[in-house]
Amino acid sequence: RTRVRAKHERSRIPMITGVTAPSPASGLASRRGTFAGGGGGGVGRGPPSRVAISVRRSPSSLRVAAGARAEPGSVREWIERNLDAGAVTDVSRGGSSGWAEFSTYDTESGKRFFVKTSRRDPSMFIGEGAGLDAMFETNTLAIPRVYYAGATPEGSREGDSFIVMDHLNFGGRGDQAEFGRQLALMHAATPAVEEARAGKFGFTVDNTCGDTPQPNGWMDDWVQFYLERRIRHQLRLARDSTLTELGEKVCERAPLWFEPCGTIKPSILHGDLWSGNIGTVDGKPSVFDPAVYYGHSEAEFGMSWCAGFSQKFYDAYFEVLPKVETHFEERRQLYLLYHYLNHYNLFGGGYRGQCVGIMKGLLA
Repeated sequence: RTRVRAKHERSRIPMITGVTAPSPASGLASRRGTFAGGGGGGVGRGPPSRVAISVRRSPSSLRVAAGARAEPGSVREWIERNLDAGAVTDVSRGGSSGWAEFSTYDTESGKRFFVKTSRRDPSMFIGEGAGLDAMFETNTLAIPRVYYAGATPEGSREGDSFIVMDHLNFGGRGDQAEFGRQLALMHAATPAVEEARAGKFGFTVDNTCGDTPQPNGWMDDWVQFYLERRIRHQLRLARDSTLTELGEKVCERAPLWFEPCGTIKPSILHGDLWSGNIGTVDGKPSVFDPAVYYGHSEAEFGMSWCAGFSQKFYDAYFEVLPKVETHFEERRQLYLLYHYLNHYNLFGGGYRGQCVGIMKGLLA
């Protein structure tokens, strides 16, 4: 699927506190279209495919009869009313995850749209849409434009929430050096939201990393944000006295490791960058299924243990954003710790031992 390259009118990313869906008067839902019978509020994105594992099934296609009227409150009706792409001519059901159904909508204009519907509340799609918007605005990696994310109308037979975006034809990983360069350029881009431009860390919405809630309330200091919103948040979820004791000792020592970095500027982060969320679109590097927030650029490497980054990737990345060598390894381990703690909270098992090992190593 081909990304729409024309520069669209820049729209404000909605200000939402917490994971409760906004009212119909706010966000992507209100600014990006309506249903005949009124629409719900929203904006959003869901959990990474590592947790919501795609279940591949034989795609089914529904040819839409010429002149057939769209069912009131349906996704098809929303597309035909709001996207200036003409009538929907074909709907392909492409698969599902543990919490969402995937479809592709073809239109008579030739434009294609990717749609996810779910019986969950709109908050996960709201987070997804806001994150994709923020990355799209950097004009670096290939990111789909989001047209709607939020609630379905009351009485809809297509679940409780949905998200509509450009359909992109994803391919394999592609050139690692180019991916590293484009990722660094995304991190170096001027933030799309006012708070981040003012030097704050966080995001306009809380979202999820996997199925784990990820709090993103704005804070002025990066180290305090990371320790409170990431490390201590995961420790509280774990309810493990040993992990908590070690974690508090790590948090006491952590500020020292950031002193060589000087003033840390907020970078837009994908937030869950592992191999399953990386691809290409027409040869251009692309990422998807994000857990977006504004943070320290190095935090993007927190999932490097299952991302398969090559030396060419790192060389190209650090050509754009030079590496701060002093205490880099300690910071890297701290960023890994968040994701190992998250995996322990999601899956249990051996991840606890890895968390203990990382923290003991940082305290040695």
